[in-house]
Amino acid sequence: MLRRWDAWLPIAIPLFFFALAWRHLALYGLTRDTDEGTEAHLFQLLMPVQLIAIAYFAATSLTRAPRTAAVVLALQIGLTLALFTAIYWLEHSAPGA
Repeated sequence: MLRRWDAWLPIAIPLFFFALAWRHLALYGLTRDTDEGTEAHLFQLLMPVQLIAIAYFAATSLTRAPRTAAVVLALQIGLTLALFTAIYWLEHSAPGA
């Protein structure tokens, strides 16, 4: 199931953002900037792609192999929720928040 693009893409996007967040924290620390930065712009561009890919995967895969697709779908949704949780935490724990 993970060989299909619509299965691994919604997993790869949050992992990419977690790597970007760790990079940003390592370089700049936990600071509040006036400019949103490249990471925020990439997030704004790729999150609609993420949600569309999850919806496409659910629509095409749940009828073929429901049990396997449900596990992959849970992983996709879980990583997306973890990403939103991490962003919320970063936004509200930065100095001056």
